Amino acid sequence: MRRLLALTQQALAAPPRNPRMAVVIGRLLAIAFLLCFGTGLYSHFLQEPEPWMRFSTVPAQLYQVTQGIHITAGIACFPLILGKLYTIYPQLFQTPPVKGPLHLLERASIALFVGASLVQITIGLLNTYQWYPWNFGFRQVHWALSFVVIGSLAIHIAVKLPMITRFWTRNSEGTRELRGETPGGGDASVEETPDAVGAPVGGVTGRLFRWIDGSPAAEPAVSRRGFVTAVGVSTATVVALTAGQSFAALSPFNIFAPRVKGTGPAGLPVNRTAKAAQVLDTAVAPDWSLTIANGSRTISMSRSELLALPQTTVDLPISCVEGWSQMATWKGVRLRDLLDQVGADTSQGLKLTSLEKKGGYRVTQMGPEYAFDASTLVALEVNGETLDIDHGYPARMIAPGRPGVLQTKWLSSLEVEA
Repeated sequence: MRRLLALTQQALAAPPRNPRMAVVIGRLLAIAFLLCFGTGLYSHFLQEPEPWMRFSTVPAQLYQVTQGIHITAGIACFPLILGKLYTIYPQLFQTPPVKGPLHLLERASIALFVGASLVQITIGLLNTYQWYPWNFGFRQVHWALSFVVIGSLAIHIAVKLPMITRFWTRNSEGTRELRGETPGGGDASVEETPDAVGAPVGGVTGRLFRWIDGSPAAEPAVSRRGFVTAVGVSTATVVALTAGQSFAALSPFNIFAPRVKGTGPAGLPVNRTAKAAQVLDTAVAPDWSLTIANGSRTISMSRSELLALPQTTVDLPISCVEGWSQMATWKGVRLRDLLDQVGADTSQGLKLTSLEKKGGYRVTQMGPEYAFDASTLVALEVNGETLDIDHGYPARMIAPGRPGVLQTKWLSSLEVEA
């Protein structure tokens, strides 16, 4: 038992828990959350744009990159936030719990940030697997929590800015004191730097921490360098083993991500099936036609009539909000050629309607920058094969730089908006 307690004491000993380490891990975590926030804003406004917004259609892989970064940065937050918590966990038990208004703000921002962050990255990860063991709308909660996370992070940084500045670099004053390179320096324990890591801890918890930090004669099991290495390797590993669903170079290492490139009909993964969309009968109905309307000018075209029009081939990715993406070769009719037949103006957007029975993306909008782009097709084939019903047969939309949920499958009608 004594040996077990000694090993536990060594494993939990304090070297990684110092203000410099808290700043180093904290800024990596802040970068990861800011990347998630920025790319998340871009994804949100692509799906729900303000009337004045216009987006770039080049490069065609833009959303593939931004959403891939969004998901991989979110996954990287797991080891980073656990590492950050390890460096500061005595602060969670400090005595007294609150010492004044500013201290209350600091502790509230920490509690809010940690709680919201853990919920945010957890539900985001489960969304990549399309598993929703909750009763709330994922999109709405994920959107709202992003502002809670960033807001509480901003408050925490503002409150802690003096300490962050003091320990920001290897040669800053606080860091040199930790290394004993300035008068009054030396080995800085948690208790020696209460302003940096946390106030002294009292009660049973305080005695436990003092026992842990009263390290035995043996060298602590977790050194500062070992701790940084462990966090770095953990972060690199979870990113490398999941980012393959977004980035082709890492696809051989895609172990944990839910989508694998090159699988599914025509070698392309499927997100929402025809069965789930309840279109198994309507999508193959012999009387199917695509309606294109611009006010009173309306045309309807069967699949055979669409195939009789000039066909264009483009290479465009399917890039889904869950993070997976894959390039594919599409063949079909340029959307702008169909819109010319109903006299649409290049300043007008579209309303796209699917055969789906229900769903948040049964009806979607498309801005004119996409509608009149030369690469935007009403696709009839993919990778040299007729569209599989799960890929949107008889016709689907494919456009550059759009989220997969907006690449409407099982098209029913296209309506030019005034």
